[in-house]
Amino acid sequence: MSIAVALHGKAKVKTSKAAPEKKEVVQQITTLGKSYPIIGIVNMENLPAGSLLQMKKQLRGKVELVMTRKTLILRGLKNLKLANEAQLLEKVKGMPALMFTKENPFSLYKIIKKSKTPAAAKAGQLAPRDITLPPGPTPFTPGPVISEFAQLGIKTGVEGGKVAIKQETTVVREGEHINAKLASMLQRLGVEPMEIGLDLACVYEKGIIYPRSVLDIDEKQFITTLMTASSEAFNLAVEAGYFTRETVEMLVGKASLQAKALGVEAGIMAAELVEEILAKGFREAQSVAEEGKIDIQQ
Repeated sequence: MSIAVALHGKAKVKTSKAAPEKKEVVQQITTLGKSYPIIGIVNMENLPAGSLLQMKKQLRGKVELVMTRKTLILRGLKNLKLANEAQLLEKVKGMPALMFTKENPFSLYKIIKKSKTPAAAKAGQLAPRDITLPPGPTPFTPGPVISEFAQLGIKTGVEGGKVAIKQETTVVREGEHINAKLASMLQRLGVEPMEIGLDLACVYEKGIIYPRSVLDIDEKQFITTLMTASSEAFNLAVEAGYFTRETVEMLVGKASLQAKALGVEAGIMAAELVEEILAKGFREAQSVAEEGKIDIQQ
């Protein structure tokens, strides 16, 4: 880009070029984006230097981390001409950085999540998730604190000489600002809703953008849900008579029992059914005899 400026009455052309270092960073982003199938966008806002250093050690060998100005990150991502580019660029917020990896998106999120440590909330911070206070006693004795709870929309009472929260209350929703009064109350209650560590906004893979809400999986709950689904699918297949390697034994057994019951009911004198048919006949004869008071043993 050329800019004409007046200097001592003469026109002089000044050429402004992007610093070589900036071009190198943009090129680095472009090269890494083409070399790795997965791109993660993180926000390093409020991340202490010590925590960042520790995170780098944990990710070494698994992730290429690029930290630079937001404008350079946006330029590098645009160079990649990715699908759903507009939605991806919207995720570049705060003090962004890019992660390039071959790790599974869910594995990547798990690595980052495990490295985080809890921290108290400060006024003005955004809630990382819905913050909910459970019912139960608090460490406070009755006094002005009751009105403080009321101002926050929290219903309280007095139990055993202590102020108690009466019902579960969500005091702030994910993405909302935490005000000073709430931040102070959470600290006094010992609630640490914030996390110190890399804030993974999303992961991009083959045109799909995985937001944090999708990547954050409760593994125990997922396994329980998977086992329940498997059991229900098995029961449905058996009920519908759908033959698979897993259901064939159950279906053959079920069919055998149904065929046997039908044979006995119809009185078909097959070798496998004789004993049961005779037993059934005896029971029926015994029933008739009891009604007519006849001893069939005579």
